[in-house]
Amino acid sequence: MNAGEAYPGAASRCAVEARGLGYVYPDGRRALSSVSFTVSSGEAVGIIGPNGAGKTTLFMVLAGLFAPAEGELSIFGEAPSFKWSPDLRRRIGLVFHSTDEQLFSPTVFDDVAFGPLNFGLPRSEVRGRVARALEAVGLQGYEGRSPHHLSSGERRRAAIATVLVYDPDILILDEPTSDLDPRGRRELVGLLSAMDHARLIASHDLEFIARTCSRVILLEGGTVRADARTAAVLTDSTLLEANGLEVPLGLRGLDAPALERLLKT
Repeated sequence: MNAGEAYPGAASRCAVEARGLGYVYPDGRRALSSVSFTVSSGEAVGIIGPNGAGKTTLFMVLAGLFAPAEGELSIFGEAPSFKWSPDLRRRIGLVFHSTDEQLFSPTVFDDVAFGPLNFGLPRSEVRGRVARALEAVGLQGYEGRSPHHLSSGERRRAAIATVLVYDPDILILDEPTSDLDPRGRRELVGLLSAMDHARLIASHDLEFIARTCSRVILLEGGTVRADARTAAVLTDSTLLEANGLEVPLGLRGLDAPALERLLKT
């Protein structure tokens, strides 16, 4: 599929629409150029590419933390300004690469409750939200635990809970497996696969992307190089190698139909 071409399976309920997005850092370095794509409600999209491809910058723009230099962005049909409304900001949950950026309080409860309390929600409502968010990630009963005493997998799930507490419609996860062991990675696959949010997941772990995303957007040099079904992209060695990646060892020798069948088992 050609770069920037609309994915044919996109549903009419559009969660995210980017049209010609560009971003330039204050030092003059261009990080994104003419980035266009859509993400439907409930769709899981992997964002892949080599280091410096623009994945994290794209997420910062989508989350309203960076203002695009050009182009248009629409979230559920609303064109946000750089100063997003609180209601729109709560609809997007960004899980950073490093859990240290989201877990900094004495207890898990304090971390998960931090955002809603700062938005001025009543403490009684926040308690219920925290309980539901922790249950969603399998951390019931962890409210009084110190985040610093959790395993890497538990910390990752607690970080996800800090955004689920807002009941967001869109989840954005930046390199969520970078600090996980095989069991934590497997648990995260199960957690994300069971969700019905629109999900955008950036990762160098392409087998993880294969297990969690039905579609892939390949970025290189700040531009979209491919936008297609996951199996088609991750089995295309020529495409991946031309853009600084390679077919994962566990997927070598498979064509797209074979990978589709494997992922259904």
